[in-house]
Amino acid sequence: MTTLAPNRRPSPQRRLELLAAAFAVFNSLRIVAYLPTLLALHASGHTEQHSLFTWLVFLGANLTMALWLHEQNGRRMNRAIAVNACNALMCGAIALSIGWLRWMPPATNLLY
Repeated sequence: MTTLAPNRRPSPQRRLELLAAAFAVFNSLRIVAYLPTLLALHASGHTEQHSLFTWLVFLGANLTMALWLHEQNGRRMNRAIAVNACNALMCGAIALSIGWLRWMPPATNLLY
C-alpha cells in the first residue's frame, strides 16, 4: 500500500541542526534566567531560601559537562561547551553571592 502524503521527516543532518539551535536557544535563556535570582539575593540580602549546596552541585554539573564536551570535541571549543561554561559561571556567581551574603554581611554604621 502506498501513502499519499510525502515523507516529511527532516534529514538526520537537519535534525541535528534543529537540535543544536534548540539547545543554544534554551540554554541561552537559562543563562538569562539566573539573573532574577542574583538580583533578588542582592536586593534582599536574604539567603535562607537558597541552598548553597544545590548551587554548588549545579556549578559542578555544568563545569564537568563543559570539560567533558571539550575533551570529546578534541579540545576544541564549540557552542555547547561555551553554553555549559556560561551556565557554570552563573551558578558560581549565585553560589558566591549566597556565601558572601551569609558569611560576610555588609558592614553597617562604619561612620560611627
